[in-house]
Amino acid sequence: MKICGIFLVVSLFSTAFSDETSDPYLLPKPSILQYPSEHNKVGGEEVNLYCTSWRFAAETNNLAPWSTIPAECADYVKDYVMGRSYSTDLERVSEEASIFASSVEFSGDGKDIWVFDIDETLLSNLPYYIDHGFGLELFDHSEFDKWVERGVAPAIAPSLKLYQRVVDLGYKIFLLTGRKESHRLVTVENLINAGFQNWDKLILRSPDELHKMATLYKSEKRDEMVKEGYRIRGNSGDQWSDLLGSSMSQRSFKLPNPMYYIP
Repeated sequence: MKICGIFLVVSLFSTAFSDETSDPYLLPKPSILQYPSEHNKVGGEEVNLYCTSWRFAAETNNLAPWSTIPAECADYVKDYVMGRSYSTDLERVSEEASIFASSVEFSGDGKDIWVFDIDETLLSNLPYYIDHGFGLELFDHSEFDKWVERGVAPAIAPSLKLYQRVVDLGYKIFLLTGRKESHRLVTVENLINAGFQNWDKLILRSPDELHKMATLYKSEKRDEMVKEGYRIRGNSGDQWSDLLGSSMSQRSFKLPNPMYYIP
């Protein structure tokens, strides 16, 4: 029995290495401990990596048109917009825009302008989105209109600082928003109460412009500015549709907004 046991062990050993040693120049393959790949990990770390990547793609305009944030990113987006990261990003945009604004040499004819969007650029709708899933819910025009009509949206502090700086430098200020013309009065009151004053034009959508895509609508309005002889030195907005299209500004400044997308 002992001899049989030894024979069995030798046979197994020989079988295990028979393929490896058929070539005298090859050594047996070492045993390698296989760890799970990053893609096989589960839990908070993987979700955080995915949502960070998704937000980067959204902010750089690399995503296909989207209507809601990914369900698994609800907490991530909430933590971002309610935390220090969002305010730090807003401050960075404001600082860089202010540096550029200070560097422009005016022509002296009063035709140098800065264009600002309003929602998520000058005024924050976070109180509304706190109650609507931070972008997890499909956008409801009727519900959002009710929020706008309350006229209580707070200022985005870094944007207010930039706004005041641009006014002090002597730019003409044009506010170009996708809000309805019927919301003009409440928008004016909300802006003033939030600290924004001394703009030169406030442009809202007329009833026959409500069907237009934002990129087209805002491009047409900028076209009109250029035809009137204005030079669009800077443009601040949270959507790429605020910035892209025709008659683009000398410099455009994109504020972060992972909660919604407007084409």
